[in-house]
This record gives sequence, C-alpha cells and structure tokens, in this order.
Amino acid sequence: MPDPRSYFVKTFGCQMNVYDSERMAELLEAEGHTQAASAEDADIVVLNTCHIRERASEKVYSEIGRLKHRDGPKPIVAVAGCVAQAEGAEIVRRAPAVDVVVGPQAYHRLPDLIARAKERPVETDLPTLEKFEALGKRRKAAPSSFLTIQEGCDKFCTYCVVPYTRGAEVSRPAAAILEEARRLAGEGAREIVLLGQNVNAYRHDRTDFAALIAEVAAIEGVARIRYTTSHPADMTDALIDAHRTIDKLMPYLHLPVQSGSNRVLKAMNRSHTAETYLAIIEKLRAARADMAISGDFIVGFPGETEAEFEDTLAIIRAAHYAQAYSFKYSARPGTPAADMDGQIDEDVKSDRLHRLQALVQEQQLAFNRAALGRTMPILLERPGKRDGQLIGKSPWLQSVYVDAGSTHIGDIVTVEIEGAFANSLAGRIAFAEAA
Repeated sequence: MPDPRSYFVKTFGCQMNVYDSERMAELLEAEGHTQAASAEDADIVVLNTCHIRERASEKVYSEIGRLKHRDGPKPIVAVAGCVAQAEGAEIVRRAPAVDVVVGPQAYHRLPDLIARAKERPVETDLPTLEKFEALGKRRKAAPSSFLTIQEGCDKFCTYCVVPYTRGAEVSRPAAAILEEARRLAGEGAREIVLLGQNVNAYRHDRTDFAALIAEVAAIEGVARIRYTTSHPADMTDALIDAHRTIDKLMPYLHLPVQSGSNRVLKAMNRSHTAETYLAIIEKLRAARADMAISGDFIVGFPGETEAEFEDTLAIIRAAHYAQAYSFKYSARPGTPAADMDGQIDEDVKSDRLHRLQALVQEQQLAFNRAALGRTMPILLERPGKRDGQLIGKSPWLQSVYVDAGSTHIGDIVTVEIEGAFANSLAGRIAFAEAA
C-alpha cells in the first residue's frame, strides 16, 4: 500500500468519461488516497480526456502547462482517456510534466502506473473486458448513476475517431451488468443510465439490449432507466416496443442523425437516410405518444452545400426535438473526412451553426413551455444555487428547480410546473412522498 495522497480527477467529454472518472476515483480510494477539492490541492491529478472535438488535445496540454507552473510541490500528472489512447508516448515526449499515460481500456492499471510514475509509463492496450473484470465492485452511487454496458464502435463514421481510441464494439456480460446495477440500487441509485458508444448495439450471448433493459427494470429500487448514445441502425423493433411496455424506461431518446442530406450521410458513412431516421421516430412515438427526441448535428461537413444544409433544417422541423447538440465539423487526424475535398470555410460553418442552433433553441423552448401547468414526477439529484433549492430531472430529461421543503436528494416527488425557460423548468412540489 503506497503512502496515502490526495487526488483529483478532471473530466473532459462525454458521459462515458464521467463513468470512467468515477471508477478511477474508486481505484485510487481503494489504495487509501483521498479526493482533493481541486487540481491545485492534489498530489495526484488525473486528466480524463476526450478526443472527439477539434483542439481537444490542446485543451489538455494547456491544463498540463497550468499544473506545471502551480505553486508548491508538483503533482503526479496522469493523462487518461481518448487523447492518451490517440497520442500515447507523444504526450510524454511533448509534455515533460506528464508522469503517466493510460488509455480508456487500461485505466484499471492506474494505481500501479502511478506507483511507477518515475518510469513515466505509457499503457494504451485495449483489453476492454479485462478492465471491467479488474475494476471490482462499485463503492458509490448517485441518485442517477451511470453504468457502462458496451464500449467501442464498429460503424467507422468518416469523421469520428472513436473506433481508433475505444476499439471495436464489445459488450459486457449481462450478469456482470446486473450485479453492478443491483449494487448501485443498494447504494441509493434511483435511476440507472446505461452507457455505450453504441449502447443499443449491446448483445452478449443470447441477451440483446431490449432484454437487458427488462432485467434491469426488475431490480428492486430501480425506478428509472435511460440509455445513451444510440445509433439509428440498432433501433430494433424489440427496443422500440420496450418503450411501450417498460414503464421504468423513460420517454426520452438521444438519437443522433448528424445531417438531413442523404448524400452527406452517405459521405459520413452513416447507414441511415433522412427518411429511415424519421420513420424510426414515427415508430417510437406510435409506441409511446409522449416520447421526446434529442439529436446530434454536424454542420459544414466537407462538400456540404447550402441546399444540403437546408435539408438538415428540414429534418429538424420534421422531428420536433426536445433538445439537440450541434457542432461545426472539425477534422480529426487519421479520419477519412479529414482528407476529403470540399473543406468548408470556417465563416460558412459558423453561420450555419448559428442558424441551426436558433431553430433548435426555438423547438426546445416550445417543448419546455408545453410543460407549464402540468404535474410530473421529478427525481431530485443535486442542490440548486439558492438555499433550500434542489434540482431534479423530469422523465424527459429537463432540469427542474424546486424549493426542497422537507424533501431530500434521491426522492422522487410530484411537481407542478410553474415556469418554463430555454434550458430548465421551475415548479412547486405538490406531493412529497417517494414514488
């Protein structure tokens, strides 16, 4: 057992990185280390990185530089996650302040790597299932807790680095997932969020994703189930039907489309068309009338014309999103799209992004305003900015602010919605009994 030290894990990127950070923190605490309030106060700093967006690695190097020049003793700095996987030993060469580099499939070895920090080890193997077997039991749970069930991607979208940084699609055994879900529920989790790069591609032996959801729903203490991120190619009829038959499965789905132009979708190596994507949404809303949809969009993909961008605006108008995430195309080194002809000028991309986001924000505000006067169950998750205020989530993933009264984080309460804003709702607790 090493001498106990303080640690801080800084997370960049997606929900899967949040999950990974939680597990790395558990590994460090199992070694006797304690969490520091900030990176400035920590003996060990882990930067859990994302490589999806342009300049992601530059943000990491900026953070490394800041740590290098902090006052007092210098920390052990570990770079983890997808930038670590993509750049490996180059990080050690470029940034002398970095002591450890560990990829997203090898972080179960983090305590040993930190113990060997003087050697400046680099570990970027991709033994996904070995990692999960080595992580051990969950030690903590939040009211809404992440649970990774699948990693990697076999889709090879031409703009995306995930197949190279996370590896091929691998699904965890159902028994291990259910054991982790039971432990989370036993520690107070009311909602389980199932995670994967292509979460609905999950399949292990004879258990498909719809069957896994049904088994999680049967666990005592689990009141809500969500999942992200989905791919249209894996939205099976069984999964769509699960939204009709499993009450604990929330009426909200994040289903990225990326573009409304079929030519652009083909260039992206997306297997759906605008028509098949909208048909999936129609099936989902037939299965559950209150289904809310969110999406992802990339504007300014190489070769995208103004007319093709208008096709994207058209699919947004047709889908009626509750919210959406949108980005300017950014070339990722090593991906096919980075070398395509027809790279779009940054000013054009910025203009298109602004117009797309204005439409999405209009839809999101309309969706939130439709909640005015309604009552709905809210899972209280964290404190608000004001004394006595708590923030929870609606079934449709809206943030809802309430005066807590005698309620507590982890309660599910019935709330009457009295205010609707661009990014949140406000309400009054009508019934405080746990659901």
